[in-house]
Amino acid sequence: MGKVQDIKESVQESVQEIRDSETGQHIVEKSKKGFFHIVFGRTGIIILMLLIQLGILFLLFEKLQGYALYAYGVFTLLSTATAIVIINRPGNPGFKLAWMVPMIIAPVFGVMLYIFVETQVGVRILNARLNELSKRMRHFLKQDPKVLEKLNQEERQVSNLATYVMDKGGFPAFDNCEVKYFSLGEEKFEALVEELEKAEKFIFMEYFIVAEGRMWNTIHEILKKKAREGVEVRFMYDGTCTISLLPHSYPKKLQAEGIQCKEFNPIKPTLSTTQNNRDHRKIAVIDGKTAFTGGINLADEYINEKERFGHWKDTAVMVKGEAVRSFTWMFLQLWDYNVKNENYERYLDIEQSACPVPSRGFVIPYGDSPLDTENVGELVYMDILNTARDYVHIMTPYLILDNEMITALTYAAKRGVDVKIIMPGIPDKTYAFALAKTYYPELLRAGVKIYQYEPGFVHAKEFTSDGNKAVVGTINLDYRSLYLHFECAVYMYQVDEIARIEDDFQATLQECREITLEEYKKEKLSTRFYGRMLRLIAPLM
Repeated sequence: MGKVQDIKESVQESVQEIRDSETGQHIVEKSKKGFFHIVFGRTGIIILMLLIQLGILFLLFEKLQGYALYAYGVFTLLSTATAIVIINRPGNPGFKLAWMVPMIIAPVFGVMLYIFVETQVGVRILNARLNELSKRMRHFLKQDPKVLEKLNQEERQVSNLATYVMDKGGFPAFDNCEVKYFSLGEEKFEALVEELEKAEKFIFMEYFIVAEGRMWNTIHEILKKKAREGVEVRFMYDGTCTISLLPHSYPKKLQAEGIQCKEFNPIKPTLSTTQNNRDHRKIAVIDGKTAFTGGINLADEYINEKERFGHWKDTAVMVKGEAVRSFTWMFLQLWDYNVKNENYERYLDIEQSACPVPSRGFVIPYGDSPLDTENVGELVYMDILNTARDYVHIMTPYLILDNEMITALTYAAKRGVDVKIIMPGIPDKTYAFALAKTYYPELLRAGVKIYQYEPGFVHAKEFTSDGNKAVVGTINLDYRSLYLHFECAVYMYQVDEIARIEDDFQATLQECREITLEEYKKEKLSTRFYGRMLRLIAPLM
């Protein structure tokens, strides 16, 4: 009997080895396909075209070397003039420094690159289109003076912030709205599916990342079903998805299923600053009465269905009531950028029924555009830091800071505010993590406390402060979110869910390891050097 059992076990082991071999071969084949898709597909063409453009610029640079005597004088004057233009332009000093580096290292090539990139008209055309829509539809987003007066009586400082966000961003403050916080992607996914199933009139969805898998496939099936039922479905995703996640023809596939679909700012083989302006928002609007936002994209790692960097910690909020109109507006704003004269009144002029569970306090949904001169996302964060009395608790996946944000963080800590930042324990981008660590010494010496989430990756973007303020949205603490991307978030004041957001921060903190200055000094010298070199181009990362 024992021999029979041994033979049986031996056969089972052999079968398993064959399966493992087949699985490994499948993985290799899949990797090969992915490699060939990138090299010989649309992504490869884009990369090739960009390299060709850089090559042409370099060849032109080399050609001019033949006329060194004349070219030197001309380009000395030109580089000086360009440097004066850069220094005197409004904007963040970090971007000015990033441009000055190539001009110092290779003056002629640096000047040519700057002129070539900065003189393109794509940004101005897109900004003009967005401004045109704003003028047409702005009357749907007016500040209710009664709400502002009520907020002013509660807290003058928050009322001032609301005035700023309305005047410079165009987003009013609301009261009597229902707010629900989700501490994980799985929770948000479940609620989103439930709300999508209830849709009767329209569904708007706008996401940065969309990838095939359980999460997107489930939502995709609901969208197809709702479209067949006569619900208007509009779906928009950022153009970077076609680099590796979705085929270039994906919008046509969805349109054939009755889903209106757009790819925002498709990646094109041209050197242009517009390629930096990505749609990083995550918005879902159902019937103009329910909205979702937060850090969670439509891919399986966000709901821990697939493991990429350990456990994925992400957060989101659901809003119901009048404040949803701001999210509807944000979606239509970017949807409209290549449409002419569509009437959106039916989506914005929606009568809201009383929320079954109205929340006390106030909410301000807001967006941030890289095409204007107002850094609304950063200034809302800085307002929280500069007015905090007891604490500011932050979750962010990236920490690539400009001088203004460093000053706000360190000043808050120096005046006795408990400033804590939770960062990933397992980063998704090693270069970004190495760069983030270069900010640790200055922050730690000022009294800012930094923690790393041991189970995996933190992708949440949130602030909580003093038990009465919170922000949950898409805005990271890095240059891209604060200056280059289209972003969105919800600012909350005296909202009941703020307590749950802070409780979640404290629970997450229990799974973190505190980083001390002594521990930072033990970091590999190569990592520290690598990170500090990256500081030269931090604004471009």
